[in-house]
Amino acid sequence: MNMGGRNKGGETARRLSEIAGKLPEEQRRTLLQFAEFLLAQAPEGTEEPLPEPRAIPRPEQESVIKAMRRLSETYFMVERGKLLHETSALMAQHVMQGRPAHEVIDELEVVFAAQYERVRTGP
Repeated sequence: MNMGGRNKGGETARRLSEIAGKLPEEQRRTLLQFAEFLLAQAPEGTEEPLPEPRAIPRPEQESVIKAMRRLSETYFMVERGKLLHETSALMAQHVMQGRPAHEVIDELEVVFAAQYERVRTGP
């Protein structure tokens, strides 16, 4: 369901969640029933293809924070929550243990690309 948002479901899901959170319980159940009805009516295979990552080149000198921003923009279609555990562990290795930025950035790129592939190929 794309209502003109930047990424396929993120903005729509956020807005639906926001609306549902403001409704009384009975109306939330009605909203859920209606959503399930619409899902059952939707033709199969009409889901939009996953967008390709943006080609944002890696600068020669880049901080881990800037790399996270760049990779988030590159893989805008990937939910950040699914990356949180791995990316925060890598950030901690850099900040707390002094792991070199270029090594952490190399791994961050692998983590983002792997998550994109998981989303692209499905479960």
